[in-house]
Amino acid sequence: MSNQPQHASRHPQRFEILLVPEHVEDRGNASVADSAVRSAVVEATGESGVSGYPRYAGHGIEAEIDSGTHAVEALLVDGSELDIGLTAVVREVSDRSGR
Repeated sequence: MSNQPQHASRHPQRFEILLVPEHVEDRGNASVADSAVRSAVVEATGESGVSGYPRYAGHGIEAEIDSGTHAVEALLVDGSELDIGLTAVVREVSDRSGR
């Protein structure tokens, strides 16, 4: 067992994933969140996925997210791949508990 201090993860602990139809070209005044057909806050699991990026899970969504670019490297929605015609948009979520 190491006596090294434990450092907080350099990866965000939470993200919001918004599933948005790709065909929406002009949202008018609607935000991405208003255009989403589903959204979920996912939390870090502490594991890395097959892609090598941190794994996040919550509310039926599992994702491997590159925290530097917010690119979704892998995604399952209710255990299945993302439906054709949908794209995933990632936003950081602040930790309201102050941790």
